[in-house]
Amino acid sequence: MYLAFVNSRNHPVLLLLVAAFGGCATSTDAIVQTLQSAVGRGRGVEDAKLNPDFRYLRVTIGGRVVLLALGYLDKHPQGTIEVWYSAEREVVRLQNGRLVGAAGLTTEWRNVVLPDFPDWWALASGGAPLRWSRTRDVMPGYRYGLRDSLALNVVPPPGKSAVQGLEPKDLTWFEERLVDEALPKTALPAARYAVQLAGKEGLVVYGEQCLAPQTCFTWQRWPAGK
Repeated sequence: MYLAFVNSRNHPVLLLLVAAFGGCATSTDAIVQTLQSAVGRGRGVEDAKLNPDFRYLRVTIGGRVVLLALGYLDKHPQGTIEVWYSAEREVVRLQNGRLVGAAGLTTEWRNVVLPDFPDWWALASGGAPLRWSRTRDVMPGYRYGLRDSLALNVVPPPGKSAVQGLEPKDLTWFEERLVDEALPKTALPAARYAVQLAGKEGLVVYGEQCLAPQTCFTWQRWPAGK
């Protein structure tokens, strides 16, 4: 399995091909040539001619827009975990649109434990906010077993977001906010999810998440609407 990272600004494209499984038969040279042809020097994310054999996330972080590629799917009783990679060995793990791991960033989340949630259709029609708890380990600092009390509820489409190629009003929006009684100044900002309520469970197509108060990113399944 191979992956690619594309910087959307007019800088040389960065490519890193990582063998995730030793048995992958595709040659590195062939993958490099395909990606170089698809992206090309000076193209942005929106203009890239992407290889349809890959699945991508469009991520904004620190003023940059980059692409992450899906490395593999990790089966889990509460929903498949998508493992996404960048060329700089950054890893983002998503389960039903929620962050369950991040490595290689200035702040890392490890051993994230979530409850078994209702599907997004049920959450959208539930009325009252859903209260739930999350535990996580955070690096650096060796902070183990941090527990977050959160509330998830439906909210109106925001006036401002990083969504591209989709109408915010056509999506169902959720906000997930800490509800601890005494929040420290270092508390995480709220997360947001934009969901397409199609199919059996609904699909999160866009999210906003903070790993730390000053380390926030957005992600969107890319190309939009695919």
